[in-house]
Amino acid sequence: MTLPHSLQALPDIHRVGIVGAGSWGTALAIPLADQGFSVQLFAQRPEIVANISDHHRNERYLPGRDLSPRIEATLDFRQIASCDLVLLVVPSGATRSVAERLRSAGLRSDAILLSCSKGIELDTGLRMHEVLQEVFPTHPVAVLSGPSHAEEVAARMPTAAVVGAHDTELARCIQSVFTLPWFRCYTSSDVGGIETGGAVKNVFAIAAGIIDGLGLGDNAKAAMVTRGLVEMTRLGVALGGKPETFRGLSGTGDLIVTCYSEHSRNHRVGRFLGQGMGVAEAVASLGQVAEGVPNSLSIYRLARKLGARTPIIDQVYEVIHLGKSARQSLVDLLSRDPRPESDEEDSD
Repeated sequence: MTLPHSLQALPDIHRVGIVGAGSWGTALAIPLADQGFSVQLFAQRPEIVANISDHHRNERYLPGRDLSPRIEATLDFRQIASCDLVLLVVPSGATRSVAERLRSAGLRSDAILLSCSKGIELDTGLRMHEVLQEVFPTHPVAVLSGPSHAEEVAARMPTAAVVGAHDTELARCIQSVFTLPWFRCYTSSDVGGIETGGAVKNVFAIAAGIIDGLGLGDNAKAAMVTRGLVEMTRLGVALGGKPETFRGLSGTGDLIVTCYSEHSRNHRVGRFLGQGMGVAEAVASLGQVAEGVPNSLSIYRLARKLGARTPIIDQVYEVIHLGKSARQSLVDLLSRDPRPESDEEDSD
């Protein structure tokens, strides 16, 4: 794709690299291939590379889904480093080490980086674009977020997402890459707000799963989702995000889909916990990464550092990291002192 004249400072995008051949990384390769790009998909496992190369399938993560011949799998990080646009689609805890590996592989000096991971780095409290900008201070960095389960993107079901970038032209560039008849992208300059919403919603998805695992019904889950949005906004604004961002795709949209969808890994972990499983057993039963589990700790720490009131996040943290029972967490949430609904009316 040749970019408009106003974007000539950015590279023309022909080859796209994706680091991470899980369900989300593989799913994102599909719209890129539909756009006519050559896609290099990096996988850690030789059997995944062989499956994609020989059969145009990733049966491990997207069973039964045919992949375009434009999507090539590789074990060679240098193939990714030579691409015009590089998507990082790895667990948030691995973003820094993967970025450093990409730097060592000789990433092109003008390559665009797009973070598609949702989380907060535990040791630093940094969001993913901040981590990437530390490792690649001179590269253009953007983020992609929103209510977009891999299974539905892979099936080309209607999806909307938001591209966040501090530079408007960079945001428009990525928007054009991901604009298809079934995939609609919006842009935003509130990169931090977008990433905060995308990370925090995973913790509330665990809470939603706990509610379903305990059989507490729709009223309880609707209340949790509503109050969860309040906590998300409160925390995000404390980090410098715009309130309207959390009413958008990476806030309300992502919160709804991950708290109610059968595809949500975080919701499934929460349901297992509500049914009485321990954390280790619940995670093992899932068989994939649920970002809300490690991020419940990093987000809890961040909230304490900022002095933000986050009672639902606090309870999920205690269930996952302190061994508290899911039912007791519910009792503690409901027995708190009464408050006004609006922060503006709360004089405490």
